[in-house]
Amino acid sequence: MNYHLVLTRKCNLNCYYCHGGEETGPKTEIQYSIDDLTAFLERDDDIQLMLYGGEPTLRVPLIIDLMNRFPKARFMLQTNALLLDNIPAQYVKRFHSILVSIDGREDITDGYRSEGVYKKVIKNVKWLRDIGYEGDIVARMAVSEQSDIHKDVRYLLDLSEPNFDNVHWQLNVFWDAENNWEDFDKWVTNIYNPGISLLVDEWIEKMKIGIVEGIVPFLPLMHTLITGEPSEMRCGSGRDTFAIHVDGKIGVCPISPDWEFSIIGDIWRSDPADLKNSMSVDEPCPSCEDYGLCGGRCLFANKQKLWGEEGFDKVCQVSKHLFDSLKKQLPVVRNLLDSGIISIEDFNYPEFNNGCEIVP
Repeated sequence: MNYHLVLTRKCNLNCYYCHGGEETGPKTEIQYSIDDLTAFLERDDDIQLMLYGGEPTLRVPLIIDLMNRFPKARFMLQTNALLLDNIPAQYVKRFHSILVSIDGREDITDGYRSEGVYKKVIKNVKWLRDIGYEGDIVARMAVSEQSDIHKDVRYLLDLSEPNFDNVHWQLNVFWDAENNWEDFDKWVTNIYNPGISLLVDEWIEKMKIGIVEGIVPFLPLMHTLITGEPSEMRCGSGRDTFAIHVDGKIGVCPISPDWEFSIIGDIWRSDPADLKNSMSVDEPCPSCEDYGLCGGRCLFANKQKLWGEEGFDKVCQVSKHLFDSLKKQLPVVRNLLDSGIISIEDFNYPEFNNGCEIVP
């Protein structure tokens, strides 16, 4: 089972689209004993711990304790990377994947996150390379109105010193639309959808010379199109991926601890085996023609619809543009596979659920 383990709700940033840095007080910290957590996790014979926050690197001693207690567990880290080099190298090297928050070009990243953040992130990603980290380094973007999806994804893909193995992004479409966007529709029409089409076209051109770039949303979606194997909720939320919040409660998603619907148990009374497949998406997702490809996009958004039905549909249409752009290129990809220029294994990502939600 995969567990997003929230180490703290505090953050050392206060990003434009998140406001995580505003978390204060005792309820931001773990309120259970690590022995109790251990007793719960030891009932699961195959655990993966995805360390999460707030900002998990604010709690380096806790990270070390967890890694010592669970030497056979698979670890993932989602971090803003500002304090990444505070983790001893021998522990950093144990992470299967590290998702680094960076939003693209320097001015875009700093504009959302604070001046100087970009340079510190790049410095610490270079540190990862310098110490010989061999896991998957993912540039995890948060994309909002100042972003140019083509320019910012392309920028991160083309970095070489240091380089990212893969690039993923999430759209800023969870919280209050009125306070987060001036004109979402205009941005989608003029910037985002054309940028997605261009990224897909460039991705295919690179494939023709045997290079399958690590654009995370594209890889598993194309794998599904090629194989025809449908996917349910791709992030695993409610199926085999859950969050352990700072109060010991277990939820279906790490971003929704304050929504009662999302809490399905706790570490004292729940058994890991009973959590599986505890929640699934509601309509309109299961009846959608793209459900087997999309998987429902986001369980939290499906349940809460903070943008209302109209806003929910707008985001679905954005997803459909991505799907259609990939579908158009499927014949080309099949020809490249048949000719041996690329392999189906090139699209088999992620190896293990690493916290990339896949559908932005």
